[in-house]
Amino acid sequence: MISHETAGVLVIRPAEPGEAGAVAALHARARATYYPDGLPPSDVDWTDAWRRSIERPDAEVLCGVRDGEIVAIASFRTPEGEPADTVKLYQFHVAPDRWRAGLGSALHAACVERWLAAGRRTAVLDVHVDNLRAQAFYARRGWVPDPQRPPAEDDHHLFLRWTPPGE
Repeated sequence: MISHETAGVLVIRPAEPGEAGAVAALHARARATYYPDGLPPSDVDWTDAWRRSIERPDAEVLCGVRDGEIVAIASFRTPEGEPADTVKLYQFHVAPDRWRAGLGSALHAACVERWLAAGRRTAVLDVHVDNLRAQAFYARRGWVPDPQRPPAEDDHHLFLRWTPPGE
């Protein structure tokens, strides 16, 4: 257990490279919930992919930790070809056994705080069409369909955009 954490309190902090395995495991558990037939086969080494994301100097990976366990994760950065004031939320997951406990709301608020502090005025993401829970979560936080990226007929993702309220 990390000494600066308090029992029962959610601590949101940058992920560390040595936590890539725990982050990848949470990622897999969360993704499995919206695929009707389970996770599709993949040749991606997710632990390695997460380690690279965590170590990337132009990206941030935040994790929510409660009682020494990583229970929520988010990764974001400015994607290639986008304006510098735009950030893309690449991954956002909460451990399924911890849904409806406010973890996602706290993590989203921490992401927004970082985006605004860094001068980011727009955020984008794509969400799987079968992930209705995530779509509702994002809608409650002001995400709307991205008018610049309508979904293609053969795509399995919806593209959403967020701007600070009042802008």
